[in-house]
Amino acid sequence: MRRVTMLPTSAAVCALLGGCATQGPQPTEQLARARTVIEQADKAQAQRYAAADLQRARDELSAAELANNKGDFGVARRYAESAAADADVAAARASAGEALQAANEVKQSNRALQQESERAAASGAPPPRSDLQSYPPASPGPAAPPPPEASPPEPQPRPQ
Repeated sequence: MRRVTMLPTSAAVCALLGGCATQGPQPTEQLARARTVIEQADKAQAQRYAAADLQRARDELSAAELANNKGDFGVARRYAESAAADADVAAARASAGEALQAANEVKQSNRALQQESERAAASGAPPPRSDLQSYPPASPGPAAPPPPEASPPEPQPRPQ
């Protein structure tokens, strides 16, 4: 009778171990990368320009950690990789947003300079001096040495 109960128990243990073996190793590298990329996206102002992508990355990282704690390494790995990808997208959108803002500031500055130039031209006033015009001219300095004459090299005797 004891053998009959032991057979199903050992079969269940083998099935559990076999199920875990297909999961692969614990996804520590993927989890660490996801955390790092999310931190980098935070530093890149992703919350300002790509809040939805960053939040999705954080949610996926939480799901990955939960699955990892439950021992479901395959699911944890997929969530961690997805979290890293979403954080990369958030960081890229943040960089694009920063670049767009800088470009708009340059355009605005150029418009202001153009308006100043037009006002000065309309009033007949001379244009303002640039910073370079306020410096004295450069001194000529010492003359450069003349170039060497282009004569063929003298043949050297061959050692015997």
